[in-house]
Amino acid sequence: MNKLAVPWPSRNGELLIGGRTLDDIANTLRSDAFYAYDRAHLERRMAELRAVLPSTIGIHYAVKANPLPELVACMAAQADGLDVASLRELQLALASGVAPAAISYAGPGKTERDLAAALEAGILLNLESVREAETLARLSAERGRTARVAIRVNPAFELRGAGMRMGGGAKPFGIDEEAVPDLLGRLQSLGLAFEGFHIYCGSQSLNGEAVAQTQRESYALAHRLATQAPAPVRSLNLGGGFGIPYFPGEQPLDLAPIADALAEITSAAARELPQARLHLELGRYLVGEAGIYATRIVDKKVSRGQTFLITAGGMNHHLAASGNLGQVIRKNYPVAIGNRMDAAPAETVNIHGSLCTPLDVLASKVVLPTAEPGDWVVLFQSGAYGASASPQGFLSLPPPAEILI
Repeated sequence: MNKLAVPWPSRNGELLIGGRTLDDIANTLRSDAFYAYDRAHLERRMAELRAVLPSTIGIHYAVKANPLPELVACMAAQADGLDVASLRELQLALASGVAPAAISYAGPGKTERDLAAALEAGILLNLESVREAETLARLSAERGRTARVAIRVNPAFELRGAGMRMGGGAKPFGIDEEAVPDLLGRLQSLGLAFEGFHIYCGSQSLNGEAVAQTQRESYALAHRLATQAPAPVRSLNLGGGFGIPYFPGEQPLDLAPIADALAEITSAAARELPQARLHLELGRYLVGEAGIYATRIVDKKVSRGQTFLITAGGMNHHLAASGNLGQVIRKNYPVAIGNRMDAAPAETVNIHGSLCTPLDVLASKVVLPTAEPGDWVVLFQSGAYGASASPQGFLSLPPPAEILI
């Protein structure tokens, strides 16, 4: 197993999640493939982040990272707000008990139904195109309600070293920074209530200095644009991008330069944008390391000298681990035989799911303790972009169960 920054406990060789063994959880869920999320991990990560960052920086949970209702409710109780990217996520956020004033909605391609629901809920809408602004203006006039809006800005710069870059260059996200002043000039005539800016440049960065520099540039851009806004900035989403280590050689994100940058930014904002609430939008960093995916081995076979473990679940449950969700060159997630945690590595194996495709690979040529059918394969770092980001309908096999412990 790859060494984890935060090791999981075990007892007598059995991995423990919230004090429970894999067999115990499987019996409860009646499933041979499941995700389990540890509430203590979630609470500890949030507490660690609060201890380092300036107290005036809000932390919003990006529901897209893991929309399990119980987990969303858990994060809602700890975060300062929720950020959503679909109508279903909006419904989850409202059901969690978070006040509509603390919910924001971003994402390209919002339909008229999406915009109408957000308008009725009274949440903050991050505009991503002129069409959205014009459609929302019409809906607002028809319903006699004033929509709260921020502009999602596509900056000219990007987050260096990001796993996925969502700002800089030509992007489907947000409005190019050079086009923002024109829209700002129209908001008042459109009857929309301007509240601020949303600047999200990328995700999955392990370079603290790069994240810090992007935050500085994002604040400077927002400050420049604010001089042309029809009202004072009340909300400034500085994005996220905080990554977690998945693969050998990767180191945990250093928060120190980020904390220093945010201290500078909050000090400047107190003078220059005194009505603005600044916050980060984090998903993977908050929940990614708090979850595991476990699937039972159903067969073991040798093909021309290579050993294969065939599991009940695969890429249909955990697309990211198969390498088919953004990896250019496939790498193995941290993996273990969950009921043999105290056994020494003894054999090189390939771990495949039971789908009829060679893409259904959970691990390639990993050295693990000797495993047999009935044992558990466990993939760590699986709390974000797991079940909901996977093609669960493929082959019409059962979906994975999920549980927050």
